[in-house]
Amino acid sequence: MHKQRIASRVANIKPSPSSSAADRANELRRQGQDIISLVVGEPDFDTPPHIGEAAWQAIQRGETRYTANSGSLAMQQAITGKLERENALHYQENEIVVTNGAKSAIFTAFLATIEAGDEVIIPAPYWVSYPDMVIACEGTPVIAQCTEAEGFKLTPERLRSVLTEKSRWLVINSPSNPTGASYNHDDYVALAEVLADYPDLLIMTDDIYEHIRYDDQDNVHLLNAAPQLKGQTLIINGVSKTYAMTGWRIGFAAGPFYLIDALQKLQSQSAGNACSVSQAAAIEAYNGDQSFVKQSQAVYQSRRNNTLAKINQIDGLHCSPPDGAFYLYVGCEKLIGLQTEQGHTLNTDTDVVLYLLETANVATVAGSAYGLSPYFRMSIATSQNLLDDACERIALALAKLK
Repeated sequence: MHKQRIASRVANIKPSPSSSAADRANELRRQGQDIISLVVGEPDFDTPPHIGEAAWQAIQRGETRYTANSGSLAMQQAITGKLERENALHYQENEIVVTNGAKSAIFTAFLATIEAGDEVIIPAPYWVSYPDMVIACEGTPVIAQCTEAEGFKLTPERLRSVLTEKSRWLVINSPSNPTGASYNHDDYVALAEVLADYPDLLIMTDDIYEHIRYDDQDNVHLLNAAPQLKGQTLIINGVSKTYAMTGWRIGFAAGPFYLIDALQKLQSQSAGNACSVSQAAAIEAYNGDQSFVKQSQAVYQSRRNNTLAKINQIDGLHCSPPDGAFYLYVGCEKLIGLQTEQGHTLNTDTDVVLYLLETANVATVAGSAYGLSPYFRMSIATSQNLLDDACERIALALAKLK
């Protein structure tokens, strides 16, 4: 029997917890169970028709061949126009690389810049993939705990406490997955005062939820508040969340030419250019009718308000209002130590999530996956009827605890 060998960079990372939770929910459904899955961070809307039509027209024109590795010129121009129009940020086409989803942009950026021993500062709660991406690139994730009392946001004091001479990147996700926390102008100015002492530190802004904001909050970018950081900053974004285009796999990175050049060089030897037809759709998303953005945001706002109220009425749970994104990060510390009817003690938020799955048939993701416990994340990117049903099931299941 031959020896099975897997590189340590793969053996040292774990599968995405949210993907694993989604797989488990789907498995139970196949077994005939009535599962409400609040796991996946994916809009439940269809891609707007005019965007799909643009893709169809591109096929009709024969635009089904390779584009330039860094994206078609029209796609790069659509991105520079979007950044100018929506973010008041100025970039040239050669400072843009189009990628196979924003996730690919993040991983390629880490791969291009991290060497063994480099540290990446990741505020927690964090998107589940950040730490394992860093580990896969032989870097060291440094987790900066951001408490609910601090609005789940990185404070200047916490930032300074984790910065070292080994720090290579700081990751900022706003609005964030999983908490929906969003940084404002003053937050950024305060962080920039600390960052001024670290001119070699790279800063990644993951802006994928930028247009899913609540309570009329402004869409402020770090570089609006601190333009002096532009030479250190890589912007990550894409069309998946804003335009309900998760399956189209179009993201981008915008930043200093030397960094973009390194990303596109790596991409040329790995994934290659993003899908040409998807690029045509994304061009229409950025340049075309934007009414869907406001309409979907209003639906998310209504779901957030209604579901937040229901969760906060359930004994043992609490949730702070998220500023954006489409998740609720639900505190469950009052459940820790309680027992199920079968006599099992809930010792962790993972126990809570398993209990809700087995007893209420509601699938969520444990806060431990995001680096801060005891919480669980529930997606509100589904119908209000399903969210109402899920809350009722959760309430009934928790009432059985003692």
